[in-house]
Amino acid sequence: MTESTAKLEFGGKTHEFKVRSGSVGPDVIDIGALYKDTGAFTYDPGFTSTASCESEITFIDGDEGILLHRGYPIDQLAEHGDFLEACYLLLYGELPTKAQKDDFDYRVTRHTMVHEQMSRFFTGFRRDAHPMAVMCGVVGALSAFYHDSTDISDPHQRMVASIRLIAKMPTIAAMAYKYHIGQPFIYPKNELNFAANFLHMCFAVPCEEYKVNPVLARAMERIFILHADHEQNASTSTVRLAGSSGANPFACIAAGIACLWGPAHGGANEAALNMLSEIGHVDRIPEFIARAKDKNDPFRLMGFGHRVYKNYDPRAKIMQKTTHEVLGELGIKDDPMLDVAMELEKIALTDSYFIEKKLYPNIDFYSGITLKALGFPTTMFTVLFAVARTVGWIAQWKEMIEDPHQKIGRPRQLYTGSPERDYVPIAKR
Repeated sequence: MTESTAKLEFGGKTHEFKVRSGSVGPDVIDIGALYKDTGAFTYDPGFTSTASCESEITFIDGDEGILLHRGYPIDQLAEHGDFLEACYLLLYGELPTKAQKDDFDYRVTRHTMVHEQMSRFFTGFRRDAHPMAVMCGVVGALSAFYHDSTDISDPHQRMVASIRLIAKMPTIAAMAYKYHIGQPFIYPKNELNFAANFLHMCFAVPCEEYKVNPVLARAMERIFILHADHEQNASTSTVRLAGSSGANPFACIAAGIACLWGPAHGGANEAALNMLSEIGHVDRIPEFIARAKDKNDPFRLMGFGHRVYKNYDPRAKIMQKTTHEVLGELGIKDDPMLDVAMELEKIALTDSYFIEKKLYPNIDFYSGITLKALGFPTTMFTVLFAVARTVGWIAQWKEMIEDPHQKIGRPRQLYTGSPERDYVPIAKR
C-alpha cells in the first residue's frame, strides 16, 4: 500500500492524516487519530463513507457493477464452480486444487449432522413460528453443544467451528422448514453434494424415494454462490462487531442471522415477490410505474436499485438466466409473475426515469421467483439467504480475529440530548 496525506483545517490548526490505498477501489483517509489530534469525531450515519476494517475477501464497485471474491468475478464463480469451492476460496484465499477440494468437501460433508438432542429444541417452538426465529435460537444454541470449537484463540478450533457452521446451517434450515410444515426431519445424505443434499432434506419424505433434479440443484447452487458474501453489509458488520468482543463464533453467526432477518436486508426478495403478486398482470404495469414515479404515492418498486450498486447488479444477470432454466425445467412457460418481471425489467432498462435514478434490477428481483418455483414458501427465503451467507460471515469473522490490529468495536455519537442538570425530588416535579 502507498501512503500520502490529507489535510484538515480545524480549530485554527492544520492536521494531517495518512491516506491509504488498497489494491483496488477508492483511497481511504485514516482518521484513527482524529479525536486525539482535534478533540472532534466524524459524523457518518449508516457508515456510508467509513471503512470499518481492512479486508482481503470481497470487493464491490457499485458504480461499475463489479463484485469480486478474492479477485474472482462473481459471474465466473457462479457459472463454472460450485458452492463449496466458493467457500474454500472465501476461507483460504485461493481456489482449491483437486486434492484440496476433495478434502474440504469430505470435511464439510462429515459435519452436516447436528447433535441428536438438538431435534428436541424444535418442539419448543410453535409450529407457526417464523423459521428465522427458529434459526436465531437454534444456531445460537450450537455453542452449548460444541465446546471443543469455541476457543477463538486456537486456530484449529476456529477452523473446526467454521466447517461446522457451513455444514450444519443447511441441516438446521431444513429442520426449521420441516417443523414449520409438520413433516418429519430428513437426515443428510453424504453421497449428495451441498445443494442437492439441502433440497433432499427439505423435500424428501420417509415414505417414498425422492430424486433431486440436477437442474434445480444447480439453480440452488448458484443462489448459494451469489449470496455467499457481499462485503461489509449490515449482517456482516454485525458479525464482526459481535466478534470484536471475543464472543464465540456460533453466537456471532446467530447475531448475523438476527440482523439479516430485517426486511431492509434479507427480506428484499420476499418483498419483490409480493410486489409482483400485487401487480398481477402486465396490463397493470403502467399503473404501478406511474405510482412509482409519483413522489406523493408511498408505493415503491421492490427489487430495483441497490444501496451499493449504481449500475446493473452483476448477480442479477446470472439469476435471470437461472430463473429461466428453473421455470423451463418445471414446465412453467406462461408464468404471470415472470411475465410481469420481464416487462418491468425491460421498462427499467429503457425508461429515462429509471436510468437517471439508476434503478436497475437487482438479484432479489429474480431470486424470489426462482425460490417460489423451487417450492419454498416466502417465510423460508431469508433462511436460505442465511445458509448461503454463513460462509461469508465466517470468513469475515476469521479474518477479523486473525487481524493483529483489531479492537472491540465502539462507534461514537453526536449527542443531542439534555445537557447536565440536577436531580429534582419527585415532590417538586
